[in-house]
Amino acid sequence: MNKSILAGTGALALFALVACSSAPSATPTNVLTLADDAPVGPRAFPGAVGYGSETVAGRGGRVIKVTSLASEGPGTLRAALEVRGPRVIVFEVGGVIDLDKKDLALREPFVTIAGQTAPSPGITLIRGGMYIGTHDVIMRHVRFRIGDAGAARKSGFERDVSIVGKNAYNVVVDHCSFAWGTDENLSVSGERYDGPAGTARHVTLSNNIIAQGLYDGPHTKGRHSMGTLIHDNVQEVAVIGNLYAHNNDRNPWFKANGTGVVVNNFIYNPGTWAVRVGYNPKEWEGRTLPGAPSISVVGNVLQYGVNTAGNVALVGSGFNNGNAYVDDNIALDRNGRAAAQTGPGVTRLQSAPSWVAGLSPLPASAVREAVLAHAGARPRDRDTVDARLVADIRAGKGARIDSQDEVGGYPTVAPVVRRLDVPVTGVDEWLARLAREVE
Repeated sequence: MNKSILAGTGALALFALVACSSAPSATPTNVLTLADDAPVGPRAFPGAVGYGSETVAGRGGRVIKVTSLASEGPGTLRAALEVRGPRVIVFEVGGVIDLDKKDLALREPFVTIAGQTAPSPGITLIRGGMYIGTHDVIMRHVRFRIGDAGAARKSGFERDVSIVGKNAYNVVVDHCSFAWGTDENLSVSGERYDGPAGTARHVTLSNNIIAQGLYDGPHTKGRHSMGTLIHDNVQEVAVIGNLYAHNNDRNPWFKANGTGVVVNNFIYNPGTWAVRVGYNPKEWEGRTLPGAPSISVVGNVLQYGVNTAGNVALVGSGFNNGNAYVDDNIALDRNGRAAAQTGPGVTRLQSAPSWVAGLSPLPASAVREAVLAHAGARPRDRDTVDARLVADIRAGKGARIDSQDEVGGYPTVAPVVRRLDVPVTGVDEWLARLAREVE
């Protein structure tokens, strides 16, 4: 790695994703571990690295048990999200929560959503998404499968699977799975015309699967299929160790005045764009342009698939106004030949415009196997959707979809109940142990 990226980052930690076999090892190697000289202070969970990763979230607050798979009412996830005050949300039930087109909204701060506490097969939400409009949030090991919910093509059922929105900050979304969004799968946004003060900031998206945004589905624009949008004026977003698969665009896309890092992600079968950096000037007519986005793109892998256009670069723009520091990435076309690292409109920077203190990337040569083995919710206990996605990628198969019905439809599993004996003290250590068991 070019040493220029390390300048000014302070004491560094080890990003301990390592090359591995297709099955997770007995000792997980996908955690973000801290070196002895790493910055001290609380972390979101052991080894967490990224913007906002110092959040305490729900630490020290009430422990709230989810005991029902209903969309709303006593004992539900929705009810737990609405409680005020610091809280740790755990699950005594595993299975599918059908939101029936009624999205969840998290507006009360200081919350830890611990999906690793659910009994196998874990927690899966269908036919709805989740809006995060608050601060100091950790969400881990939860699956979202929004799908078209029976809506007709171009009918206007446009939902992000999950979105971090207005004035949200110190948010970490780690080891979750997002699929079948009818707008974006997982995005970071806000009131972009209010400047950075109106948008989300200090956000980390790490070790997630972000896949198969619906292509020719119910979005009013018709063909869509989007991974992650980092909207105008959203700053300090870390996109680390994720699997992006079969999304036509935005894998991810940083727009005007955006800052952040894109590190150690595996991007498979994008359509017209992989990583994007730039903004649409027409969206700013009559307003003061906030400036071009500038990001650091390090240690990623792009692999073409059946839907990838013939000239897709790892980092593209489309509007001739994006800046990127690009180092130690791999981009391969369908024949395994080198593809372009950057496309027209991307200004290559000589040093990193932004970086996360305590992050040392895995070499790009090891990223594909590490991400396939360890990304997503409960990688030791994957559901059929994630297992199929990963198996297809390993076989060089898979494609965009227009509806979840093309790949087996919504998951249906029998509810599982398991009583949790939550310790009176040492809740953080208990949560970390349960996370290790499913990672």
